[in-house]
Amino acid sequence: MTKFWIVLMIMGVTTSALAQDKIVDQIVAIVGGNIILKSDVEYMTIQQQASGITSEGDMKCEILENLLIDKLLVAEAELDTLIEVTPSQVNQQMDAQIQMYISRIGSEKAVEEHFQKPIAIIKSDMQEGIRNQLLSSQMQNKIVQDVTVTPSEVRYNYRNLKQDEIPSIPTKYEYAQITLKPQISVEEENRVKAQLRDYKRRIEEGTSFTMLAAMYSEEPGASRSGGEIPYYGRGELDPSYAAAAFNLKQDRVSNVVESEFGYHIIQLIDKRGEKVKTRHILMKPKPSVEAKELAYERLDSLANILRRGEIPFDEAAMMFSNDKNTRNSGGVAINPNTMSSKFSVEELDSDVSKLLTTMNINEISKPFETIDPDTQQPIYKIIKLLDKVEEHKANIQDDYKQLADMYLAKKKEGVLQEWISERQSETYIRIDDTYANCNFKFNNWIK
Repeated sequence: MTKFWIVLMIMGVTTSALAQDKIVDQIVAIVGGNIILKSDVEYMTIQQQASGITSEGDMKCEILENLLIDKLLVAEAELDTLIEVTPSQVNQQMDAQIQMYISRIGSEKAVEEHFQKPIAIIKSDMQEGIRNQLLSSQMQNKIVQDVTVTPSEVRYNYRNLKQDEIPSIPTKYEYAQITLKPQISVEEENRVKAQLRDYKRRIEEGTSFTMLAAMYSEEPGASRSGGEIPYYGRGELDPSYAAAAFNLKQDRVSNVVESEFGYHIIQLIDKRGEKVKTRHILMKPKPSVEAKELAYERLDSLANILRRGEIPFDEAAMMFSNDKNTRNSGGVAINPNTMSSKFSVEELDSDVSKLLTTMNINEISKPFETIDPDTQQPIYKIIKLLDKVEEHKANIQDDYKQLADMYLAKKKEGVLQEWISERQSETYIRIDDTYANCNFKFNNWIK
């Protein structure tokens, strides 16, 4: 994916958050019936600099061009009856963006200080920009949805690449794993359930559910969201959570519900067709130190058995591993980005990468503690390095998929650029003279 495409995809999220503050109230461009303010360009410049994005050219000219493209896409999307952005989609994107700010800047309070306004106002300012970004993204996808490449096209493109254009494929690792969850005691589970029952009692007596969720829920971001979850269908929720949520009447609070993430109490906020909006308090039983030590010892004993060859690793994974995603494939981990079994270092969990990069093929690691990415609970894991392919120049035999993906991205960008050029000629566009000397990627902005 090119830098052009990436910037275009994120543009809508960030451009309007400060536009309403009118950093400088000046129109710098008009695209059809839409305007671009100088404040939009200034704010995006601040955002890119804060994110470490640099430019060899004029950053403000590049930002303005991406804003111009964004306006063309949004205008077209709003005419398309098949493209729709729902409030829940906006809210989900907005929550993710706020969470990114928090993780980058350090805390919710630091974010408020950075923007010099409360989180609620920041979110309000972001809504229009996020909606536009979602419209723009859907429009881009629609423009290129029928673009495909054939094997003969990929081979022809590869043969015509100059030597310095052939991509380097980073070192790739293939590994299998066996995971073990430390056992949770009955006493610990009863403690958590009793605490949630007490929260339910307090809510039914008048205490704010949102306040208790913000104070006590162990869901990431609950202190900000008050435990609120946007509209989801049954298939998008944990089955136990969904069953309880869909059986609730509005504002009622469920009994304690167990899911793969822990224990919850749930309140129904609203139901729209086959989707529900809820809030919840999540609590996770914690394994004791003794339970962790026992899990480590069991996994260490299993690793020694595997090293002696008494049982194949894939059979042991199917018999003993707690990881539902890899158990049935003999422990082989699948890269969610490519759906293959090969990972670059950057695509590996840090706990795994620091071991794999030091291991030999067929070597089995010592047990190590890590966090389950689905449940966010502590687990113990052993890994086996199955294969390692060193960094090399791409070739058709070994790297066909990467070459096909690269050519497909290039072809899609060409189609998108063609569409933009056509819309330029059909749309009224005016750009302020202060940007007259910009070296735009597209030639027809200034007519």
